[in-house]
Amino acid sequence: MSEEEEQQLQTNNGHAKQAEESANPIQSKELRRKKFLVYVALFTMFQIAVILFFSLYVMKVRTPKFRVLSAKFDHLETRNVGNASFNITMNVELAVKNANFGPYKYKNSTIYFYYNGVSIGEAFISQGKAGFKSSKKFNVIVNLSSNDVLAKDLKLRTDLSSGTLILTSKSKLDGKVKLLFVIKKKKSTEMDCTITVGLTGKVVRDIECN
Repeated sequence: MSEEEEQQLQTNNGHAKQAEESANPIQSKELRRKKFLVYVALFTMFQIAVILFFSLYVMKVRTPKFRVLSAKFDHLETRNVGNASFNITMNVELAVKNANFGPYKYKNSTIYFYYNGVSIGEAFISQGKAGFKSSKKFNVIVNLSSNDVLAKDLKLRTDLSSGTLILTSKSKLDGKVKLLFVIKKKKSTEMDCTITVGLTGKVVRDIECN
């Protein structure tokens, strides 16, 4: 290679190096801009996810559930000779289940018991509170009597003979759910339970609530 060709090669390499050095800052700036846009997009998606979580899960007000959990008898007397009848004193365990992210405060109410659509007894429910995602359990004692059931009711006579009574309980609680210690939402819950009573063993065979 001649001296002139060698000088030309060095000159070309110098121009290429200068072009590469001048291009590097531009590429670096473009890379930083792309990274910034990615960070902004990720942060925006995170904010959207948080907002959706709070609006769809935390801030959503769910209806509390009011149920009969169990029952036992302090007194159970039946008569199937002459006028069919029954007299029962029942200790009932109730529960208000609150699935909200805040306490549920409910007002005084009443629970009603029925046999074959006829009212047979009721009990008072005092105001209370079911805490943050928890259940409030309490007991009431109710006297149940067939006094208002027709004396010649064939269904009652048949049920007493079979040793099984089907009772229903109904109630409604009015109250408020308090979210984030500030926001209050009115919410009512209703009870509708069926209680199957075994007369021979004086036990509750089954409880079903809607």
